[in-house]
Amino acid sequence: QVQLVESGGGLVQPGGSLRLSCAASGIIFRNNAMGWFRQAPGKQRELVAHITSGGSTIYAESVKGRFTISRDNAKRTVYLQMNSLKPDDTAVYYCNTWDYWGQGTQVTVSS
Repeated sequence: QVQLVESGGGLVQPGGSLRLSCAASGIIFRNNAMGWFRQAPGKQRELVAHITSGGSTIYAESVKGRFTISRDNAKRTVYLQMNSLKPDDTAVYYCNTWDYWGQGTQVTVSS
């Protein structure tokens, strides 16, 4: 079955950086678009970044210029490099492809 396993979350100070990883199995990874979403307490889940099988990317306006999504097809892994983190970036971050979701990884930005 399809599995998406996120890692790399944690507590970071404002202005800091984190890199999230999502390892995929059960799919032909190189053929699939991948996305990162996040959900903050009391808010709806929102798209953060998306990457197509060909490597084209889109970003939420709130993270443009700070976050970078990338993929390594050999490792069947998608990454989210997050720089200049702000308290508003605090959320559970989820990896997604089609109808499949990972379990999420908590990112907390606080001093």
